Amino acid sequence: ARILNHELEAEISGNEQALGLTSWQDKLEWLTDQGLLSATLLASYTPEELTELAAYMQPERTKLFKHPGLDLLANRYLIRTGDGRLMERVQEMFMGIAMHLAVPEQDRVQWAKKFYDIFSRLQVTMATPTMSNARKPFHQMSSCFIDTVEDSLTGIYKSIDNFARVSKHGGGMGLYMGKVRATGSDIRGFKGAAGGVIRWIRLVNDTAIAVDQLGVRAGAAAVYLDIWHRDTPEFLQLRTNNGDDRMKAHDIFPALCVPDLFWRLAGTNLDGDWYLMDPHQIATVKGWNLEDAFGPEWERRYWDCVNDPAIDKRVLSVKEMVRLIIKSLVETGTPFIFNRDTVNEANPNSHQGMIYASNLCTEIAQNMAAMHEETPEIMDIDGETVVVTKTVPGDFVVCNLASLSLGHIDVDNDEELRQVISTVMRALDNVIDLNYYALPYAKLTSQRMRPVGLGTSGYQHLLAKKHIRFESEEHLAYMDDLYERINYHALEASCDIAREKGAYRDFAGSEYDTGEYFRKRDYVSGKWQALAEKIQENGLRNGYLLAVAPTSSTSILAGTTAAVDPVLKKFFLEEKKGSMLTRVAPDLDDTTFWYYKNAHHIDQNWVVDAAAIRQRHIDQAQSVNLYVTPEYTFRKVLDLYLRAWEKGVKTIYYVRSQSLEVEECESCSA
Repeated sequence: ARILNHELEAEISGNEQALGLTSWQDKLEWLTDQGLLSATLLASYTPEELTELAAYMQPERTKLFKHPGLDLLANRYLIRTGDGRLMERVQEMFMGIAMHLAVPEQDRVQWAKKFYDIFSRLQVTMATPTMSNARKPFHQMSSCFIDTVEDSLTGIYKSIDNFARVSKHGGGMGLYMGKVRATGSDIRGFKGAAGGVIRWIRLVNDTAIAVDQLGVRAGAAAVYLDIWHRDTPEFLQLRTNNGDDRMKAHDIFPALCVPDLFWRLAGTNLDGDWYLMDPHQIATVKGWNLEDAFGPEWERRYWDCVNDPAIDKRVLSVKEMVRLIIKSLVETGTPFIFNRDTVNEANPNSHQGMIYASNLCTEIAQNMAAMHEETPEIMDIDGETVVVTKTVPGDFVVCNLASLSLGHIDVDNDEELRQVISTVMRALDNVIDLNYYALPYAKLTSQRMRPVGLGTSGYQHLLAKKHIRFESEEHLAYMDDLYERINYHALEASCDIAREKGAYRDFAGSEYDTGEYFRKRDYVSGKWQALAEKIQENGLRNGYLLAVAPTSSTSILAGTTAAVDPVLKKFFLEEKKGSMLTRVAPDLDDTTFWYYKNAHHIDQNWVVDAAAIRQRHIDQAQSVNLYVTPEYTFRKVLDLYLRAWEKGVKTIYYVRSQSLEVEECESCSA
């Protein structure tokens, strides 16, 4: 890392000398003129302020980087000219990001310094799009988006168009297709005419390939479908290698929305029947949509449909459904699992809608609603004949992410933890206002709900530093206390910003407002009650606050472990460009060695229990991976899912088998 930093410095200095750039301000002006830096920075700061911020940078903090992180940063994040000349130092990058995120503040310089400190000390990593695009002319800083697909030709193509636009600007997408009619459903009364969801998913798959993410990687989309949807068996075979290739979509990540009823039956009556139905037929016969309910109301409607002879049923045993799921898991690592009743019962904004699905990496859980296009009108505007199409926007979810690097923060010092969280929450809130939105619907939802997703990386790194074994009650107790404090400080910070700048629009009537949020989570101490009263008085700035993303890329930058995952190996060699690079667990030495246990060697019940402990304190969800070995039986895998559901885990991301390589999701790396 030291040698690489020396080489980078020599290259940058040589490029500066060749261009006659003698100061940081000179370089900012040159980069702005070249269209490599946003004009906002120079317009927002005076020359005196730029001099002050230049003097505040700490070059020695670059020594905090390990070689893999610095190498990744140099190749993917630092500003280069069109012909590849490197023009930006590591600390200049951090300061540029900090300055951009501080633009909405009245005291910009002081907040830029605070943001810079948490970034340059590697205490916080912003999402990959934020790290890449903040400070640049094109500043799309959001990671993932979620769309609800309407059951109409216009609605389906509108959602595919939305995905193309999001993918063009580097975003990943979650698409909920539970409203789309099943194979053999009627169209305008003609029975058997509908082609079902698989045909549309193949279009999404082709769009992902055709519209790549800024030329860096292929587009990425997860498609969510309810487990009672008539097309579910075919959906579960989208990525498997056998069968009709016309029914495959190998570049799509399938995800299942599972109600409590299914898990109860899977735990007690595997031989019982599970009924698959067409959502369009239900809407036609019943006058309501089954997918629009959850919990006991959903179960009442489900059995009402099952007992109605006017509704066609495709019947499989619960065991057959579970076998299809596990077969896909073993072959492909998917489907992701979304426990819809658990998610909606914990939704703090249920007064304004419901949550149908999650995003590409299963950590976002926010209210959703399909957009709807009205019939086009021919109008005369200023003497010209134009066709005007009105779109009712719905709720198009956007996620703005960051992660606390737990291994680089003294988390036992509650004041330090509070300071870091209050600072990053303000940075995240500013992303909402500074962001470039590829779609106006995304901007409307984002600015109304002001959602953010603060997560964590360095989970096992912290445990190893504290000499706490992953498979221990000490681990669960320690993390229960830590995540409760993280949640407390995040809520407190959002409340403080709300008092200064105003609450999110739909705060009134939310569970934060009524206090139900605190009662559900058993936050009853005097400290929590005082915060609840403060929030009721001042509101919250952000409608959603916490979400644990995968952090596969940015954890490498920070030199820590990814998200909440255990390490795959303590150390290994990786071949890159013909040379062998050493990858080592962070802070691995004779004192931490025995506290790092490889993911596949850990009893996965501890992974599930830890996820459940954290979930109580996380208002959205987590990217939780399960690590299985070839010895895992059908029953053993099912028991892990049942345990997760029983303990209130909202989502399960990949099942990572020792004999299976699965693709990393980089869109949400926060």
